[in-house]
Amino acid sequence: MYSVGELIIYGSTGVCAVSDIRQHVLEPGRPAQLCYVLCPLYQDYVIYTPVDNTKIFTRPIISRERAEALIGMIPSMRAEAYHADGLRHLTEHYEAMLKTHDCADLIRLTMSIYAKKQFAEQQRRKFGAIDERFMKRAEELLFGELAAALDIERGEVPGYIDSRVKAEAEAAT
Repeated sequence: MYSVGELIIYGSTGVCAVSDIRQHVLEPGRPAQLCYVLCPLYQDYVIYTPVDNTKIFTRPIISRERAEALIGMIPSMRAEAYHADGLRHLTEHYEAMLKTHDCADLIRLTMSIYAKKQFAEQQRRKFGAIDERFMKRAEELLFGELAAALDIERGEVPGYIDSRVKAEAEAAT
């Protein structure tokens, strides 16, 4: 069970703060259930979900140490652009990566789509809307969790990653 004040990942919503744990009627005419009251950090609404909910993925956010270690691994990560036979297969591949709720997978997914975007730009081709949508979603989830773990603003995450990667590259030379 999570505690009030704890930051968790809640499904595709991303980082949420547990603001309360209390009895709540989720459906009219049904008995009250013990629920988490969740406040998404980067959206403006409240979520009531049963404490014993097994349908929606939840986990504590990663630690600061894990966030720093993941960022440190970025230079050694290799991500190939994923090309599918059709839009359905592409969407299924991207959705499967998002559903792991794993920051390393989100980094690989983002890097993969970014490589695809660079290739499209070099070929003077239009970047796909599905690729763009999933890259944005992966970045939102990844940057949201890293920001919470590192205690920085979400908008500062790309610059933080860039400066860390550059510093590690300089140290290696």
